[in-house]
Amino acid sequence: MQTKFPLGQVVATPGALEALTANSQHPLEFLTRHVAGDWGDLDEHDRKENEYSLVHQLRLLSAYTLRDGTRLWVITEADRSATTLLLPSEY
Repeated sequence: MQTKFPLGQVVATPGALEALTANSQHPLEFLTRHVAGDWGDLDEHDRKENEYSLVHQLRLLSAYTLRDGTRLWVITEADRSATTLLLPSEY
């Protein structure tokens, strides 16, 4: 698998873990997509922002939809020290 950036330390909020468990989905499914540059359910503007952020070492955001419709965000910090899985309501 081709990765576009390092994830750093991977953490998840309690809400994200609960939603993933409830949907029988694994965090690795979304981390793999995120690190490969599959930004998920973002509009064109936000996709372009992520591509700019890759080059300029800024924060990266992906948004995915779980099986039950719950939104999941994956955010990698600008310094690539950490990546967090969270629900939008936990931001």
